[in-house]
Amino acid sequence: MHTNKVWYITGASKGMGLSLVKNLLQMGHTVIGTSRRLDSLSNISESDDFLPIEVDLGNEESIANSFKKAVERFGRIDVVVNNAGFGTGGALEELSTAEINENFNINFFAAIRVIQHALPYLRKQQSGNIINISSIAGFAPGTGWSVYAATKFALSGLSEGLSNDLKPLGIHVTAISPGGFRTNFASADALVYAGNNMPEYNYIRAHHAKFNAMHGMQTGNPEKIAAVLVKITESENPPVNLFLGSDAYQRASDKINFLSSQMEEWKEVSFSTDFS
Repeated sequence: MHTNKVWYITGASKGMGLSLVKNLLQMGHTVIGTSRRLDSLSNISESDDFLPIEVDLGNEESIANSFKKAVERFGRIDVVVNNAGFGTGGALEELSTAEINENFNINFFAAIRVIQHALPYLRKQQSGNIINISSIAGFAPGTGWSVYAATKFALSGLSEGLSNDLKPLGIHVTAISPGGFRTNFASADALVYAGNNMPEYNYIRAHHAKFNAMHGMQTGNPEKIAAVLVKITESENPPVNLFLGSDAYQRASDKINFLSSQMEEWKEVSFSTDFS
């Protein structure tokens, strides 16, 4: 049976988050949308079912206050979607400590902070869904995105561990790993590249250019994502990992086949360290 829920969504002002907010509202759900700037949420909806909140995801107090406001307004939180994030491109040797830290801060540590502040409400209810928007790059990385891939590997790993920890409390956790969707993510102004370009890594620039050229041609339709997430929240046994899009599914399948083959090739070495 379809039940309207209260959704808390980070990164709601653009891309996948914006599409998700608009479609959930059209479906009759209640949505709290967060962004770094309140004015970036002003054109979404004036519905009583939508609460825009300015949140600094690097600030514990800001996140805590956003949940307090949400629960005061709507009485509960049913679904938390960690959607905020961005891509950082470049060879590891080219990236500065500040560039690396910022990508981890938003893509990974912000999600941890949001989940930590959501859990007291979800535990009290003994129900809820946490949906973390990872990436196919967090399972099968491409060239030139090693740090971004690391942030998404971490988010997917966190999701799997949390799923084990929280299931006894009635809280489900799912990592969504999308492939290419026609949002602004692949546009040059939506990505951050290493400020230091080393000529030894010029081949990486070619991979980045190929990725940018995909903008507007991706196979994924962002308007279909909301229905998928609703289906997850209505399932008694939702997936811990979901590869979203035919491209993500194929890329994950290829990685699994390669991994299985490599494991068999090195099986004797794997077993060689056991006590005889």
